[in-house]
Amino acid sequence: QVQLVESGGGLVQAGGSLRLSCAASGRTFISYYGWFRQAPGKEREFVAAIRWSGDNTYYADSVKGRFTISRDNAKNTVYLQMNSLKFEDTAVYYCAAKSDGGRLWRDGDYDYWGQGTQVTVSS
Repeated sequence: QVQLVESGGGLVQAGGSLRLSCAASGRTFISYYGWFRQAPGKEREFVAAIRWSGDNTYYADSVKGRFTISRDNAKNTVYLQMNSLKFEDTAVYYCAAKSDGGRLWRDGDYDYWGQGTQVTVSS
């Protein structure tokens, strides 16, 4: 089992920045960590993913160039640095983990989820 705890959400003005953290615990081997988000009335969507070993990162087109996913293996923590935030980035952000590779953009392929953290961007 893996437990994921997100933090760092909040209210920020458009153009501002936030950094989300996802602290992971547990003994299960994890291959990839991902960030997803869900806005009111919309389906959950892929934001970014990172491989636990190596330098592979992946981004949704909507956040490419503005968001950066990173990890600290020693702290078992994954981060999502969000810059140049837009009103449409407002959503609950979820951290997720999966034990294998495959479709990183598909939320159904992730095995573990955090409880989510709210990000609100005011226009």
